[in-house]
Amino acid sequence: MTQADATVRFETLDTAACESLLRSQQVGRLAFGFRDRIDIEPVHYVYHAAHIYGRTQPGAKVDVLAHHPWVAFEVDAIDALFAWRSVVVHGRITFPDPHGAPTEQAEYAEGVRHFQALVPTAFTADDPTPDRTLVFLIHIHVMTGRRALPPGSAA
Repeated sequence: MTQADATVRFETLDTAACESLLRSQQVGRLAFGFRDRIDIEPVHYVYHAAHIYGRTQPGAKVDVLAHHPWVAFEVDAIDALFAWRSVVVHGRITFPDPHGAPTEQAEYAEGVRHFQALVPTAFTADDPTPDRTLVFLIHIHVMTGRRALPPGSAA
């Protein structure tokens, strides 16, 4: 094995690989800032058509995001210490109102539909997380990805 074969390689993921990773996972981390504090929270999500759809419950996070809507969102697939893929998305989060303007109603309904593909009983009487009544949508502005390849692996 040459020195090059014994070295961990780090590579940039192209858009197709980033989207593939986003489609393959269901839990990511939502990062947002307010004043001198950055918070990161795990959330369930669905990736569809260059958007992240998720759900949450009313509270302090939603209040902050309503006034500071720029977020980062990260998803990882980790197989080993030097065998992983990661995607980071930067964008604007919105909370479509199911009773708002027609555009918001459509976004809310689409979010519910995508989320029910993940959890069929979501937003029904049998919902396993009934307090999570809000749909959120991250409009992706920038998406980047990286991967680590262990020594000796093929590209």
